[in-house]
Amino acid sequence: MLFNITAYYPYKERDFKLNTRLQRTGKKKKKLRVFRVFLLTLFMLTVGAGLYFYNVYSDIANAVDKMHQPIKREASKKREEKIEFDRKDPISVLLVGVDEREGDKGRTDSMIVVTINPEQKSTKLISIPRDTKTKLVSMKKPNKNRVGKFNAAYAYGGIEMTIDTVENFLNIPIDYYTEVNMEGFKDIVDAVGGIDVDNKYAFELDGITLRKGPQHLNGEKALAYARMRKEDPTGDFGRQERQKEVISKVINKGAGFSSLTKYDEILEALQKNVKTDLTLDDMVGIQSTYKSAASNIQKIQIEGKPQPSDQWYYLVSDQTRQSLSNELREHLGLPAATVAKINIY
Repeated sequence: MLFNITAYYPYKERDFKLNTRLQRTGKKKKKLRVFRVFLLTLFMLTVGAGLYFYNVYSDIANAVDKMHQPIKREASKKREEKIEFDRKDPISVLLVGVDEREGDKGRTDSMIVVTINPEQKSTKLISIPRDTKTKLVSMKKPNKNRVGKFNAAYAYGGIEMTIDTVENFLNIPIDYYTEVNMEGFKDIVDAVGGIDVDNKYAFELDGITLRKGPQHLNGEKALAYARMRKEDPTGDFGRQERQKEVISKVINKGAGFSSLTKYDEILEALQKNVKTDLTLDDMVGIQSTYKSAASNIQKIQIEGKPQPSDQWYYLVSDQTRQSLSNELREHLGLPAATVAKINIY
C-alpha cells in the first residue's frame, strides 16, 4: 500500500494548493506587467514614428514649395480639356537638364519627353538631341520664332519657349515640366551617397578622368560621366543613355530605405537645383495613380542624320516627326493630327 502523507498531515494539501494559486497569480501579474510595458513601448514608438514622419512630410512639403515654379505661358492648344488624375488621364512631362554656368544664361543639355498611360500601364521616354535643327517657337512672343538648334530655345525664351518648341516639334501637349541644373546635379548625387556604373569608355573631361569598367562615382564624376560624348562612338545618343542611367540610379537610391537617414541632405540638394510646376498634391497623385506604368518603360530614339557645316546640326524629317507624333498622341489618348512643317534644309 502506498504511503499517503496527506492522510497524516491534511494541512499540507491545503498549503500546497494555496502556494500553487499564489504562484499562478504571481505569473499572471508578471505577464500583465510585461504586457503593459510592451503597450507603453509600442505607444512611444508609434508616437515617435508619427512625429518623425510628420517632420519628414513637413520638410518635403517645404522643399517642394521652394522647387515649385509655375510658369506663365499661353494655354496649350494641344489639349481640349484639363487632365484629371482621378480619371487616370494619360499625361506628359518634359524633363530638362540645363547647363547653367557662371556668366551664361544657359542652354538645355538634355531634353526627355515622358508620356505615361496608367490604363495601358506603360511609359514612353523620348530623348530629343540638343543639336536637332527645328523651329524655335514662342507662343507669347511670335517675333522670337526662328530656326536653330533645339537647345537654343532655353537661351532665347527660358523653359516657356522650350516647352512651346517641344509641343510644335512633336505636336503633343506638355502637361508638366521638371528642370534640373546640371551643374548642381552633382550635389544631388552626393546627397544619395554616389552611384555605381560600368563605364564603357575611358575618358577625360573638364579635369575629371574616368577609367573603363565598374566603379563608384561621386557627384563631380557622375556629372562628367553624364556629359561626355566626344569619346563615345555613338556621340549624343550615348550621352543621352548615360544621362537617363544616372537619373534612374539617383532616383532608385533616393527611394531606398538607407536614404531616410539623410533625407534632409537630399531635400536641400533638390530644392537648390530643381524647378517644377508640379505641386506636392500633383506628385502624390501621380505616384499613387500612375506608379503601375513604371513597370513597362519603352525608350524611343529619334532617327535623323547629321548636317556637317559651319554649325553642326542633327536633321529630323517631317515624316519621322509625324510617326513619332502619332505614337505619342495614341499613348496620350489623343487622335492623330498632322505636324506643322519645318523647313530645316
